[in-house]
Order: sequence, then structure tokens, then C-alpha cells
Amino acid sequence: MDPWTVNQMVNDRLLLDRSSLNTLDMWLEAARTDGAIALIDKEEDWTSFDCVAKLRGLTRVKRVGHAGTLDPLATGLLVICFGKATKDLAHLQDDDKEYEVEIMLGATSTTDDRGGEIEVMHDVAVPTIDEITKALTLFTGVIDQIPPAFSAIKHDGKRQYELARQGKEFTPKLRQVTVHSIDKITVTWPVVSCTIKCSKGTYIRSIARDLGQQLGCGGYVSALRRTVSGGFGVDKALRVSDVQIALSEKVAV
Repeated sequence: MDPWTVNQMVNDRLLLDRSSLNTLDMWLEAARTDGAIALIDKEEDWTSFDCVAKLRGLTRVKRVGHAGTLDPLATGLLVICFGKATKDLAHLQDDDKEYEVEIMLGATSTTDDRGGEIEVMHDVAVPTIDEITKALTLFTGVIDQIPPAFSAIKHDGKRQYELARQGKEFTPKLRQVTVHSIDKITVTWPVVSCTIKCSKGTYIRSIARDLGQQLGCGGYVSALRRTVSGGFGVDKALRVSDVQIALSEKVAV
């Protein structure tokens, strides 16, 4: 979605962020009637659904949804729609995303992030910075990607993470995504830090895993933060606790 479309939509739906928290009453009324949007900075160990469920309870708006899942270990921007604004979710989910990423090389993970079972790769050659940078370029443009086994996408009608937890064998289906750029690359072995701009549906964990395979040393995501979704940035986002405190102060007055 281009910035003009986002701005028009925001004009139609009141936006709650750090700059508008003082107009919470007006936003809450809109969320319950015409629909509204909130920018939330998800904290680590929260699921995206945790944020939705908590805000549904706090605002007492029944229809609440987010525009793009973040893994529990990831932090950053969730665009959350309330009431009639949930009709905009399909468009918002199509927006490009931007992430700040840390990739741990020299080991693999069953979940392709630090939440899984880690296996250190011994006696592997340490790649040079040039080799790492060159390998990362292979994951830009339109690429075919195999999603992590532990992911929320469905395989034959069931969530892949459910099948993986049950120990069932299956082959994740290949999907095509677009990685617009991988830049701001820094390497302090064994950690590679970078910024990735990509299309919806891109699994950063898959990029980390495949980078490790390409380099022959293994790799997984050790830290992940979504900083941009479409025309929205995490710098203006609120934590769920910010909304909770503002609502409690409103009730206490």
C-alpha cells in the first residue's frame, strides 16, 4: 500500500500512538463506533494474539485484529485494528515490512530462532565479512523460501507448529517472497546484524537458517524487531501497558 493510501485511511480511522494518547477518550469512542487503529510495540514473550486479547479486554471492543503476526521472541510494531477498522486488515497485511535483525552463526536451532533446541556446529570455518555480505545478497529480490517448521502457516489444514510439536513429519511448502534490501550489515563473529526490508509473508528466520546453510556454519535468529509496517513506524508505537495505564487514569478521574 502506498503512503497516500495509508494517510487517507488514517484520516478515516483515528490513530492511537504516542502523539495522540491524550485524546484517548475520542479514540476509544471511535474504536467502538466508526473503527480505529492503534500502533503497538509488542514486547518479547507476548504473542501477537496476547496483545489483541489484552486490548480487546481493556477497550471492550469485540472485533480486534492485527495486520501481521510477530513471533513471541520478536518485538516491535503491530498495527492493530478495532471495530469497523478490521475491514482494513487485508490491505494493511499486504504492506511491506522492515526489521532489525541479529543472526547467530555457528549453530542451528530447531525453530530457527533462539527459542528452539540449539546445536553448536563444531570445527567449521569462520566466514569472512566479505563472504557473509556476499551470501546475504543471495537472499534479495524475488526468492523462493521454505518457511520454518515451527510457524503459524497451515499445512493440510493444520498449523505447522502444531504438527512440529507433535513430532509429525511434513515438508513445508515452498513460497515466493520479495526481499527489497538487506543493508546496515555489521559482523562481530558470531553475530551478524542487519536491516531487512521485505514483502508480507517473508520469514526472517528462514533467511537466517538459509544464510547459515549457505556459509556452511549454521545460523538462526537471535533477535528480531519490526520497525516499519507500510507507512507506520515503531518509534510512535505504544506498549500495551501504556494503554492500560492511560485507561486506568481515565477511570480514576
